[in-house]
Amino acid sequence: MMRRRSLAGWIFVGPAMIAIAVFFVVPVAAAFVMSFTDFDIYALADIGNLRFVGLTNYVNLLQTPLFWQALANTGFFVLVGVPLSMAASLGAALLLNSPLARRRGLFRTALFAPVVTTLVAVAVVWRYLLHSRYGLVNHGLAQLGIDPIDWLGDPLWAMPAIALMSVWKNFGYNMIILLAGLQAIPKDLYEAASIDGASRWRQLLDVTLPALAPMLLMVGILTTAAHFQLFAEPYVMTQGGPAQRTVTVLYFMYEEGFKWWSLGSASAVAFLLFVIMFAFTLVQVRVSRRSEAL
Repeated sequence: MMRRRSLAGWIFVGPAMIAIAVFFVVPVAAAFVMSFTDFDIYALADIGNLRFVGLTNYVNLLQTPLFWQALANTGFFVLVGVPLSMAASLGAALLLNSPLARRRGLFRTALFAPVVTTLVAVAVVWRYLLHSRYGLVNHGLAQLGIDPIDWLGDPLWAMPAIALMSVWKNFGYNMIILLAGLQAIPKDLYEAASIDGASRWRQLLDVTLPALAPMLLMVGILTTAAHFQLFAEPYVMTQGGPAQRTVTVLYFMYEEGFKWWSLGSASAVAFLLFVIMFAFTLVQVRVSRRSEAL
């Protein structure tokens, strides 16, 4: 009987496992092997030109100034974009969960709409908003007596502009997750806190945030991973400029692989990024566990 159940389980799981192996495990393993080779356009033409180079790709990357600049740019997007995105998501979720909120379905749909909107369409709107001469943002600043800013052409402002666009584009997804978590918190906890004399602020700190801790950790990990893999926004908005200030690690990997056709080097970039993301995630998990222990 147990063997039949086990066999039935494998029959149901088998197709999914095969699909995962074919479309995930095999490509990742192939890319890992490729990162130790000089796979380029000549190897594409004739596999006989492929050579094993060991750690040369990794060493060359660590000696490439543009890689370090891309890593620094990515770090900026992570350190600025993740807190802003989480704060916006939590704030929107709290407002939608408020008893005073009206037309929740309408606002929930409106705030989630940017997530499912095509990035090209979003880029057109934001490029118009941030246009140095005709943009609505500079028009508003002019009403305050502030000189127009070249948001996408000035190295000082291009990164904040891309970070702000990324937050606006993606915070709605996290908002839905946190809203579900807020709705799952028992009302009895708030009633007990209110009876004890806790203010709304103390209820937020002592009831809401501790109850949301697991979801905040998950949202933090997902948002961090998304910002480490930021590519489409700078590709569509600035093409890595100005002065390579918006080149991210993933954008650098794209250029290595599909502009210069150095696919071995591009694979090495991918696995270096994976190691960095994995280390960052471990830090997040440990910090979260320590805060829960306290």
